[in-house]
Amino acid sequence: MQVNKFKKIVIKLGSSTVVDNKGKFKSAWVQSLIKDIKSLKKNTEVIVVSSGAIALGQNFLKIKKKKIKIEMSQAIAAVGQIHLSEEFRKNFNKQKLKTAQILVSLDDTEQRRRALNIRRTFENLFKIKAVPIVNENDTTATSEIKYGDNDRLAARVAQIVNADALILLSNVNGLYDNKKKLIKSVDTISDEILNLANKDISNYGSGGMITKIEAAKICMNAGCLMYIANGNIKYPITNMKKNKVYTCFKPKISTLDARKKWIVSSLISSGKIQVDKGAEKALKNGKSLLAIGIIKIDGSFSKGDNILILNENNDELARGLSSFSSKELIKIIGKRSKEIEKILGYPSKSEVVHIDDMVKF
Repeated sequence: MQVNKFKKIVIKLGSSTVVDNKGKFKSAWVQSLIKDIKSLKKNTEVIVVSSGAIALGQNFLKIKKKKIKIEMSQAIAAVGQIHLSEEFRKNFNKQKLKTAQILVSLDDTEQRRRALNIRRTFENLFKIKAVPIVNENDTTATSEIKYGDNDRLAARVAQIVNADALILLSNVNGLYDNKKKLIKSVDTISDEILNLANKDISNYGSGGMITKIEAAKICMNAGCLMYIANGNIKYPITNMKKNKVYTCFKPKISTLDARKKWIVSSLISSGKIQVDKGAEKALKNGKSLLAIGIIKIDGSFSKGDNILILNENNDELARGLSSFSSKELIKIIGKRSKEIEKILGYPSKSEVVHIDDMVKF
């Protein structure tokens, strides 16, 4: 496991890794993880997805029931989330690291506009050297729009930010075969793998091993490595590098190929933007598309929609996700980036289509 070569990773913490059997936050273990993260942050951007809000909330409210109705669990999560966020803030602060809290729902990851906004938020947090702490927004989600586990949520976050790897830290070393031997590597989610996961469902958290396999499917299709490893050991990332005890799920395609497939094939183009020769040259040199280079707009589209980018001869140069609606773009065609806020009347992004949201042809 060459974790130091990863540019961006997501680390998911199961409830049992951050909260003990008495409902107390496991500060000593978390401190060891933070020291691992601090060493990674020299070369790697790190996102933490953490469970534990409900467990901490139950302890604070002295509620011992295991089966709680969703309405009550939402209230308990609201109480626990404050405690969880504060514990992370205090512990990261001891290592002189800043944190930020992001609450995400299923809707946020499945709608293009929201997913793009989430990614931009992560990018800006990385710029200010903050470690994002992510949790499902339990207080607003219903059973129909709820992940119900943070494994798949972590996988969606990894997909949205184009992470190189997702590490699921749980109370097990990984996935075991029928002979109770650790499976080191998985290339395909076969029926055999699914059967092994179903057998383990009663042993873990809210979803068990099956939700980890569902998370692996998301990662493998997004070009992202996924690891299941034991989080009950101090310095878990260091331990993974040293002892290589984990199950690794290998992606079918690269992150870049996955993103190209998503932009080119999965989305229907809602409009067209024609650009001048200067913008065409800039795109070919790996630059984002700016308003100053646009000469014509066709179609009606919203922010986050897929659009075609054409040159003056109507040849297709690229396809990407627009940072503006067509109504907004009409007002800023040919304008410099510094003029946009004054024209629209509110702050906005400078790029019409960011290079990370674009596939060139």
